[in-house]
Amino acid sequence: MRPRLKMRLGDLLVQENIISEQQLQQALSEQRINGRKLGVTLVDLGFLSEHELLEFLAKQLSIPFIDLAERKIAADVANLVPEVQARRHRALVIEADAKEALVAMSDPADLAAVDAISQFLQPRDVKLAVAPDQQLLDAFDNLYRRTKDIAQFASQLQTEYQQDEAVDLSSLTLEDDSDDATVAKLLQSIFADAVQVRASDIHLEPDDQALRIRMRVDGSLQENILQQTNIASALVLRLKLMAGLDISEKRLPQDGRFHIKVRDHAIDVRISTMPVQYGESCVMRLLDQSAGLLQLEQTGLPKPILQRLRVLFNKPYGMIIVTGPTGSGKTTTLYGVLNELNRSEKKIITVEDPVEYRLPRISQVQVNSKIGLTFSRVLRTTLRQDPDIIMVGEMRDSETVEIGLRGAITGHLVLTTLHTNDSITSALRLIDMGAAPYLVGAAVKGVLAQRLIRRVCENCKEKATIEAADLALLRRMRANIPADGSGFVKGRGCRNCNETGYRGRVGVFELLELDEPMINALRDANMREFATVAKQSPHFRPLAQSALDYALQGITTADEVLFLAETIEEEDPTDVELDMSSEAEHG
Repeated sequence: MRPRLKMRLGDLLVQENIISEQQLQQALSEQRINGRKLGVTLVDLGFLSEHELLEFLAKQLSIPFIDLAERKIAADVANLVPEVQARRHRALVIEADAKEALVAMSDPADLAAVDAISQFLQPRDVKLAVAPDQQLLDAFDNLYRRTKDIAQFASQLQTEYQQDEAVDLSSLTLEDDSDDATVAKLLQSIFADAVQVRASDIHLEPDDQALRIRMRVDGSLQENILQQTNIASALVLRLKLMAGLDISEKRLPQDGRFHIKVRDHAIDVRISTMPVQYGESCVMRLLDQSAGLLQLEQTGLPKPILQRLRVLFNKPYGMIIVTGPTGSGKTTTLYGVLNELNRSEKKIITVEDPVEYRLPRISQVQVNSKIGLTFSRVLRTTLRQDPDIIMVGEMRDSETVEIGLRGAITGHLVLTTLHTNDSITSALRLIDMGAAPYLVGAAVKGVLAQRLIRRVCENCKEKATIEAADLALLRRMRANIPADGSGFVKGRGCRNCNETGYRGRVGVFELLELDEPMINALRDANMREFATVAKQSPHFRPLAQSALDYALQGITTADEVLFLAETIEEEDPTDVELDMSSEAEHG
């Protein structure tokens, strides 16, 4: 099928009064400059929406307009056309049998593209449909996964290592960067798949009957199972070589890092190995260096919190803590603050484990406990380097806490992180780690707590029905929620969200600024009073309330709000047992 427009697209749009002649001429002039297609140029100029353009094309060509988010598309059907050709021509096979194939395109009037795609589908008769360009790009990412390549290379690797003997190290160390090595190809496919689905972590887990490859996407793990169990050691071995780890040591955990480039993305990989029952488990955290540092406005911080936070970190001294569980975006926020504070007149030193992003003009120190380069030792030296601002990656022990707090009251701005459930608990945790309450009250200016919650998938979002017990909990959090639970949404599950109902994440934040009543409660070591006063602060808004705002706006689900509220309530800040010996020691 080769549909043709009887007139040129621009003339047809003018004839149907969708755009004016003046708009057409302006678009043609712009097209001569940018070289893009006329339809794309018209949309970019705002003369009509992409949806209007595609519906118009579908009508003129007598072909269907398809919403890909509502279609179930099999990966083997999509793979009838190679990924490179599909992306080049913006064409996706969505249905096919022995006689016909239905192909969705963003520009079905492009005859050259239609001919090129038809070559791969012979002898089938090609039927065309039109679909939004962004939906096609999302479909490519979801359907052209590397699972087939991974399985193929895993099978090939298994034949090379059929025996139960140790892998020949020389075969892997020679030509380490060679693309011909099966192990390298397998790892390349795994990393390419991870980048394609925006995974933050890759888990390689050897089991008795399978090798599990799991990728964390939007906070949840997605699993791919390989039956070739005997290839796990070869994969871990190559990864250890890439990270410069001891390949002969399999009994102890090891940590390292290396850099790779995948699909034009510069990826910094942090690797951790651990001996388990059937070999070595390997987890890799992926940091996309090519994405660049986020500005604070891009982190999702609400404007009121961002304004108050800026007041805090522009003070000449004091400690600001960013808290939350692993993977909650603490480092992203801290680097956003450093990026904003990074000026020629400021001396900034960071103490990190590991250094995640390289920043110009900032002295960044990598902690190495193996040689005695600990947080406390580096921090003590840092104070003698005449810094204005110090960033401590994490408050891990009492000595680091003590030095950090004393640095904050002697003219330095100290930025750091803690692993606690909320902002109120953080101030108490410092005391629990041995810091004197009066020192915490004098040094800490503010605590920013943050979490990442999942966004509901926009493609399959629908009204949600809330169970009575859950609705009662939500109405305890906010009384004006309708009694019928209306206003909440959920994701039905579609191809775009991998049937999870969620796609992407959004940050929720709470900022606690210590005022005089809170400081007095700390000095008196009255933790219950401190928690009560903190919650009554006029600017304090708990994390769960911020998450509930997003749920009522249709950005996330009630389940995400309730899960967040439950995890925060697990730890009661007034139950923290304080070690008062530190106060006595400091007089």
